[in-house]
Formats: sequence, C-alpha cells, structure tokens
Amino acid sequence: MAPAAAGASADQARALAQQPPDALAPEAQRVGSQRRTAAATQFQRFVQESTGHLLPMFGSDLFDSPARFAADATQPAPGDYILGPGDEIHLHVWGAVEFTGVFNVDRNGQIALPHVGAVTLAGVRLGNLEGVLQSQLGRIFTNFSLNANMGRLRSIQVYVVGHAQQPGTHQVSSLSTAVNALFASGGPAATGSMRNIQLSRGGKVITTLDLYEFIAKGDKTRDMTLQSGDVIVIPPVGPSVAVTGAIDSAAIYELKPGADSIGDILALSGGVPVLASTSRALLERIAPEQTPPRRVQDITLDPAGLKLPLRDGDVLTVLGISPAFGNAVTLQGTVAAPLRHKWFEGMRILDLIPERDALITPDFYKRKNLLVQSTAIAKDAGVSITDRVRGLADQINWDYAVIERLNRNTLAIDLIPFNLGQAVLQRDPSQNLLLQAGDVVTVLSQRDLRLPQGRQTRLVQLEGEVAAPGIYQAQPGETLPQLLQRIGGLTPQAFVFGTEFKRESVRRHQQENFDTLIRRLETQAQAQASVDLSNVGTDDVARAQLLHQQQQAQINRQIARLKAMRSNGRIALRLDPEARELASLPALPLEDGDHIFVPARPGFVSAFGSLHNENVFIHKPGKTVGDVVKLAGLTEEAEPRQAFVLRADGTVIARRDRSTFFGDGFESLEMMPGDTLVVPAQVNRESRYNFWTRAVRDWTQIFANFGLGVAALKTINNL
Repeated sequence: MAPAAAGASADQARALAQQPPDALAPEAQRVGSQRRTAAATQFQRFVQESTGHLLPMFGSDLFDSPARFAADATQPAPGDYILGPGDEIHLHVWGAVEFTGVFNVDRNGQIALPHVGAVTLAGVRLGNLEGVLQSQLGRIFTNFSLNANMGRLRSIQVYVVGHAQQPGTHQVSSLSTAVNALFASGGPAATGSMRNIQLSRGGKVITTLDLYEFIAKGDKTRDMTLQSGDVIVIPPVGPSVAVTGAIDSAAIYELKPGADSIGDILALSGGVPVLASTSRALLERIAPEQTPPRRVQDITLDPAGLKLPLRDGDVLTVLGISPAFGNAVTLQGTVAAPLRHKWFEGMRILDLIPERDALITPDFYKRKNLLVQSTAIAKDAGVSITDRVRGLADQINWDYAVIERLNRNTLAIDLIPFNLGQAVLQRDPSQNLLLQAGDVVTVLSQRDLRLPQGRQTRLVQLEGEVAAPGIYQAQPGETLPQLLQRIGGLTPQAFVFGTEFKRESVRRHQQENFDTLIRRLETQAQAQASVDLSNVGTDDVARAQLLHQQQQAQINRQIARLKAMRSNGRIALRLDPEARELASLPALPLEDGDHIFVPARPGFVSAFGSLHNENVFIHKPGKTVGDVVKLAGLTEEAEPRQAFVLRADGTVIARRDRSTFFGDGFESLEMMPGDTLVVPAQVNRESRYNFWTRAVRDWTQIFANFGLGVAALKTINNL
C-alpha cells in the first residue's frame, strides 16, 4: 500500500520547479544545463530548426539541484518504517532490571540484548518495536518498563536503470522514496520518460510514477518508500510535442494517453496565459502520408480548441495578444497627465484637454515646492534668479499641437496639426478636432520648436539705477528704452554712459572666439619652442633644454589663467559721455536672457599696469590721460606705446587711435567717470617668454573683441 503524500502541495512543487538555480551549487547547475543541451534529442533539434529556440524538456531543470530533494535522515522515522541491517536502536530499561544501550541491527537482522541473547528485528515495523522487545525481555524479567527509539538510520542500495542521467547503483537513506532516488540519479535523460517511471521489487512492478503530476500538482500518492534492492526503470520518452510562443514554460512536453489535449498540456504550466491570444494559435503537424509531410493549421484556444488532441511531433505556437488599445487615445508632452485615456464615439480635443490645468506639468509643482529648499543652493551654484524663473514653468506652444494617426489604408502615420490656444483657450469649434481610437495627441513646449521672435518668451533682468529693478517679460519688438519707460524710467543718480548691456547669444559668440584664440596661441607657442630648440648649437643643448622646460612651465601657467577667463557678453553701446536721457540709449530690440545694469555715476577713474601708483583717483571734470599718468607715474618697464583706456561704456581707445602719446592726441583724451587707464609692461625677450604679448601684440583685442571686462586686467598683467 502506497504511503500518503508527504505534505508537498501543488504550489510548492511548481515553485520548486520554477525557482532560480541553487546559489550553493552553481557549478553543478551549469554542468547539468550543459549536459542537457549536449544530449538534446532529435525532436529538440527539429524544433530548434523550426522555431530558432532549443527548448528544454519540461521539468528537466528540476534535477539541476538534487540536494534539494534528498530525504532528511534527521527526521523521525514513520511508524510503518521497516527495520533492517544497519539500523541503530536506542533502548532504555528500568524497574526490576535496569540498563541503557545502543544496539545495531547486524547483517543477520538481529541485536544482542544482555541476559536475553539475540533478538531478530529485521522486517519489524518501527511502530511494533517496543512490543517485540517487551515480549522478548518478558521471557526473562518481570516488573520492568522500556523505551525504544531509532538512532542512525541505515543506507540502502537501489538500482536506477534505463534512460537516466546517471544509471547504476545508488546509496540512499532508508527513508528515501522513489522520487528521492530519481533526484540522486540526476533524473531522466533527455531521451527518458518522465511520465512512465516504474518501481520494481522482487521482479514485480509495484508502482508507476508520473513526474508531471508531482511537478504540476505536487501529487506523490504513487510515490513509495524504497527498500534495499529495489529497481527504478526509466523507459524511453514517449510521444512528445513542443509548446512555444507567448507562454512562460516553453518546452518539450511528453504526452500521456488520456491527457494529450492542448488543454491538458497547457494546464501543466498554468493554463492559457492571459497575454496569449485565444482567437488564433498555430499548430505544425507531421502528416507522413502527405508530401511534403509538414503542415500548418490555425486553431483557437477556446474551450473547443483546447480539447483538440495533440500528436507526436506537433509544434504548438501560442500567439500573443495585440499590444494595440481598442478604446484609447494617448496624451503626451507638456501636459499634467501624459497617459492613455478612454476613447468614446464623438470624442474631441476638449474632451481630452477640458481645461488649462490639464496642461500644467507635475514638474511645475515639484520645482515650485523645491524653491523653499533650493534657493540658497542655486545661488551658491551660480544659478541666476532669471534662470530659476525661466525654469519654473514649461512655456507651452499655444500655436501648434499635433495628432498622430495611423492611416489604415497606407499604414503610414498622418500628422494632423491644430491650434492649441484656439481649441482650449478660445473654444474654437474649428480647432476642436474629432479624435479616433489610437490617436496620439502631443502638446509641445517652446523649447521643442524654435518659434518666431514675436512669439518667444523674453525674460529681461534690470538692475541698478532704474525705477523698479526686477525681471520683466519684454513685449514683442520692445526695445531697451521702451522697457525702461514702461517700468518708470531711471533714477536721478543713473549714469547712462556706464550702462552695461549683456546678452547671452553675444557671450557665447565671444567665448567661442576667445577659446579659438587660446588654441591658436597654444599651437604657436609649441611650434616656436620647437624652432628655438632646433636652432641651438650642440654645445648649448643642456642649457637650451633647461630653458625650454622653464618656458613650457610658464606657458602652461599662462594657458591655465587664460582658460579660466570667461566672456561676459557685454555689448559696447558707444554712448555720448554726457548722455542723461532714455532717448540716448540705442533702440535695440530685447532678447530672452538680456541683462541690463545701470550704475550710479562713479566719482573716480582708475590706473592699472606698469605704474608706480596703481590706484583709483577722484574724477574731476576735464582730467585727461596725461593728468592720470602724472599722478600714477610710469615705471621703467612700462610700454606707453601699448597703453589704452577702457571706457565705462565698454569701448576701448588705444594709443594708435591718437597721433602721439605726449601731444594733443592720447594724452589730451578726457577721462570719464568709471574709465580705466591701462599701461602694459615691456616684454624682456631674454628673461621672460611672454608668448601672449608676442602673439597678440595688441592688448585691446582682449577687451574689444572678447568681452572680458575690467576683471581680466589682473590676470592679463600676470601673463
């Protein structure tokens, strides 16, 4: 009589069959997998040629970790356990006679008890052990009690033959069942059956195992406890079919009489998957009587189709459902909820975007909420308030949105544009377009497409001596004087001549030119160094190499300083020094990112460079360059021919623009408030390798062309 199932549920067995490889024995699993691949059957290779996939035998991966299914020799033996040679008995007797001992059942099936002699226990069930011992001791003693239980269990020898991974003799625990022995042998080979495994004892078949029942349902009712000498026979694999496609357990399945329908096979892996199409599947079948013998037929996976019997060699391909939505339209882009929405007959744009709030992206609120935490961080990182304002909201392109629609006739995508502002803001029926199932509606921002100048958002930052400093949105075509007039004009302290007008597009262009110049200077410096070394005589090689190293180190330092300098994007407005009114400012249309600073009228002029007294001097009307030179004093290293004045309005006036230095020309130039006089140093070619000055020769290029500003003066002087 077969024992009851040992507590293994169908879910547990299926989980064991599908769990990942055992982390404790990765090498054994890898070898097992390679062995199954190398021993693929002809049918497996036939299916591989047909589908492109080498499918495993269903359930074969269960045998990758045999240790998981070994019998637990530490668990209590059941009451129907039959004692045999090698078992260990723990016996305790008390009362009229007392003794305790451990006795091993010898090869004759007996144990030797003190004062009693040999007692035969082979063939005795564990549940009857105490009764047998009580009877044997009772022949000699009276008035006693005893307790007997199992110690170490014996091992038994069984045979696994046929199409097994490791056929032969196997030593297993005496608590093992046929399933445990199968795992110890590595399970059936690819050519072995998993549904017709026989257990023979004494030349008779006492049970037949179907491992599919164990794997899929956890059914062990036909599994029996082994005895020494039992033989497990794995016959050749029976009729097989392949199942592939939209199924998690794509594999080779063995058929069994009475359980060979499509529904029976799919039930082994959980039934028809929800992502599989029930309206159509493909069945490849071998018909030997026809030429050619292979045929394909369409079937359904409805209740009638699931009853269709499968035949040896069939290949069933389960098709997946279409990813298309039958009643959805998609809204994407600069919107609150970029999702698929339910479509209904007669649906229009306003049904999809019923109000303006539907176009406020979730990022807007996230950025808004972060302002209280990140303002200080952004300030430390150099992010301007204008950038924070610009980045707060996504500027919607109200003039253009588009519907993407699949043309069923040509299978091409048709683009249907519409005016979003007219549809949502003005409720214009002509722009409230009719939608179809499957449509994709895209709302764009102003960053997605470059708009005409008049429709672009222009944020302009005004600072300094203006009536209301702040960030303003300039109107289309609005100029600087018009914007200043709109916000209330200038304060009485405004120094119009010194107005700083910075533009981002100009800054990028200036920086590109400056970077190009630096690269050119690097190339020239390297070329000149090579020429200098090649012209050195053999007697001066060591000295020349040392000088070259010193020069190269200085060049590297100079290049590093130059690369650290950044253009500021300032536009020289070339104003009248006596300008006081808004009308004197150029009517320059404003662009997004413009930054205007109107300083207060300064009361000083500066002198910088090779001067005894680099300083700031109080400005007095009529003070000239010559006056400042007398106050500052030229040093012996000064190069007056390269002197220039950096005007407060950003323009540069060089000595070459005037006829003489100490005549009516440059010396007589009146210094305006905020002006800076710069007198460079001479270049000593013997002691200093100043490649910057040798290459540029005119420092005014730095300020006139690259927008570096007064802040660069110290860096330039150290070159």
